[in-house]
Amino acid sequence: MFAKPVVSRPAIDASRTSHEPESPQWPAEMLLKPFRGLCPLPNLAADVIAPPFHALSASEVRQRVRDKALSFLHVSRADIGVAYDGSPAGSAAYAGAAANFRRLRAQGVFRRDAQPCYYAYRISRGSAAKTGIVAAASVVAFADGRIRGHELTQPFKVDERRRHIEAIGAETEPVMLVYPKESSLSALIAAVTCGQPALSVDTSDGNRHEVWVIDDTATIKLFALAFESLPRLYIADGHHRSAAAERLARSRDAAGTSPPNAAHHHFLAVVFPEDEVEIMDYNRLLRDLGGLDASAFLDAVAERFLIAPAKVAFRPSAPAEFGMFLAGQWYHLTLEAGLVSGTDVSGRIPARLLHDQLFRPILGIDDPGDGDRIEFVAGIHGFGALETRVRQGQCAAAFTLCPTSMADLRSIADAGLAMPPKSTWFEPK
Repeated sequence: MFAKPVVSRPAIDASRTSHEPESPQWPAEMLLKPFRGLCPLPNLAADVIAPPFHALSASEVRQRVRDKALSFLHVSRADIGVAYDGSPAGSAAYAGAAANFRRLRAQGVFRRDAQPCYYAYRISRGSAAKTGIVAAASVVAFADGRIRGHELTQPFKVDERRRHIEAIGAETEPVMLVYPKESSLSALIAAVTCGQPALSVDTSDGNRHEVWVIDDTATIKLFALAFESLPRLYIADGHHRSAAAERLARSRDAAGTSPPNAAHHHFLAVVFPEDEVEIMDYNRLLRDLGGLDASAFLDAVAERFLIAPAKVAFRPSAPAEFGMFLAGQWYHLTLEAGLVSGTDVSGRIPARLLHDQLFRPILGIDDPGDGDRIEFVAGIHGFGALETRVRQGQCAAAFTLCPTSMADLRSIADAGLAMPPKSTWFEPK
């Protein structure tokens, strides 16, 4: 069961029972199915649109929803109305999300399409545009590895998303999937987006969001055939959401008999060709130096890395290169050649190299996701934010990383391996 995602993309209706088929005419085993979307009315879309639920702090959410009763943050981040720490967990937050979703639907904020459709979704800034297709992705394909991830999930986060889905009978965000560019799909997408969109919203961050409804039966079949020809899809963003959908489907199937094309056998997704998404760097801040002073820490780093002072923030261009800001100085670090694996793809992921060759041996940090000693900063925030945090004494050192390549991401996923936490930041969000 699915609902309106947070950037005014269409959503699978949540009003049906858990065993009601989404559409009997479409076979259950389809990789990406059309669905009857629940969309905001065009004149209300600008009031509904909201960032991803995890992109804002609780204080930022409260600021965003002030005097904005229709913002979808009232559903995706209902925790702002209760005494909670910012995560959409806890019975009160779930109940609030469900109540707010019912309120928006009762107010007629959304309309539901009469028949299953695909939806073209475009996010653009100036002349740069990225266009994908919103569809219902197969839980079975995810479980069987045709939809592949590259991150380990945290059980409590998966449970949070599952509980949120169950509380409101809906998913509040799509999983972002990517596929190697395919010419037939590119031609279809170009054809369906040449006219006026059904929804168009400009947001304060300078982006334009547009949606085209693909409701022509012949065109839908062409998209379905093109999707079925894809050998596999890769999760860019949404590992916990897809895992939550699988967990929910298994629990509902175990609870009783359900038809093979029950709605909970698919989850909301937006799929982009991989050449239209960008993997940005995901950088690190160290909160302490493990008892070392800056000089001793620099000496320890020099035992494993070649170090050269840099006049400005260093932007790495290779997996074994890193920038480091320490005691008011930027450095260019290059890992000694003998410490880089030449064959194992998992051994050349920048986040793993930094952890295995610096954080663990020098600082004794065993967990690469240790949020007590490491702070993870997406590259979209720039290097200046890193330097400022260190200069202000909030952190001890900063490190810049080379973005993980799409080829390495696919290799990791195809091998059934997992990257360290916070290895990739995908755009668009």
